[in-house]
Amino acid sequence: MTFNDIFKSNFLENVTGVSIFDTLTALILAFCLGLFIFFVYKKTFSGVMYSSSFAVTLVALTMITTLVILAVTSNVVLSLGMVGALSIVRFRTAIKEPLDIAFLFWSIAVGIVLAAGLIPLAVIGSLFIGIFLLLFVNRKPHTNPYIIVIDCTDHESELKALAYLKEQVKRVVVKSKTARKGAIELNLDIRLKDDNTDFINTLSEMDGINSAVLVSYNGDYMG
Repeated sequence: MTFNDIFKSNFLENVTGVSIFDTLTALILAFCLGLFIFFVYKKTFSGVMYSSSFAVTLVALTMITTLVILAVTSNVVLSLGMVGALSIVRFRTAIKEPLDIAFLFWSIAVGIVLAAGLIPLAVIGSLFIGIFLLLFVNRKPHTNPYIIVIDCTDHESELKALAYLKEQVKRVVVKSKTARKGAIELNLDIRLKDDNTDFINTLSEMDGINSAVLVSYNGDYMG
């Protein structure tokens, strides 16, 4: 084997498998669409704690997926090896919000489509998905849901509290009820008629009512 034979390897032949222009174009487009996904995620986030690292990960994931798919499409043998290499990767980070899964798949899908050369599909598809999320994720109901937690002493005071609430609000739904000796706790889902919440003060001063707490929530309740 001569010195020249050493450099006549498949590794060096693959250097020109993907042109520099194609690589830069795909990565720049991936970066731009990744920023768009980042913007939509920031605008539609409705969780408790906003994670800036997850938002940046969406941009990076779009570019990384594009890079991987570019390599796969340039060499059939490499694509088979890539499947085996990626099969050992395990992601341990827990997804806190269900909507985060959609953003992860969106980033991966954009990277795959861009690397496949389907640029119009990636751009138009991202615009449609972004507009859909901006319109529906932040859509607020006409009446904000509230939860009332009432601590009363007996069944009679419970009935009086429910009858009073039915006169003051649009809707009252019992979500949970906890009964103990000498105490009853009610969790009620209500819809207000207007922004006036003075009725909660009157409710708390009724005979047999120890306390009444009004809490606004996002409409998702487990109980």
